[in-house]
Amino acid sequence: MAKRSKSQTELTINQIKDEAFKQIIEIGFDNMSYTTLSQATGISRTGISHHFPKKTDFLVKLDDRIAELFVGALDFTSINSLEASWFKSFDEPESKAVLSLFFRLCGNEYSSISQFQAIENSLEEAKKKLGEEGEKLLKFLIGSAAVSLLSY
Repeated sequence: MAKRSKSQTELTINQIKDEAFKQIIEIGFDNMSYTTLSQATGISRTGISHHFPKKTDFLVKLDDRIAELFVGALDFTSINSLEASWFKSFDEPESKAVLSLFFRLCGNEYSSISQFQAIENSLEEAKKKLGEEGEKLLKFLIGSAAVSLLSY
């Protein structure tokens, strides 16, 4: 079998990452599997596991993209803007999926990935731009999201 070029390997990895991101958002991390990825990409499960030996490796490789989906939608220009942007974002299934994943992973060994850093950074940004009131609002919104996602 001929050796694959570095660019071919990179394209394969990106194809897998793109599909994994899509599935994490659409069907959830728990429902995504090597089988669902293989069926969607046409890449064998062995080929996928070669690049991503553990399922959680997807979270590490996609954490910036996942975090940006959530934090990128927030508007820190005013208290009203922050609240409105939160509720607008929270209406989107993708944002719910990201927050659900965030809460699912809280307190385990993956809490150091960027999703969690992004939440912390958004709290700091709210405090920096909007003061204590902004930070309190964002904490309240995060807590409210946790409660409402119990049935998600």
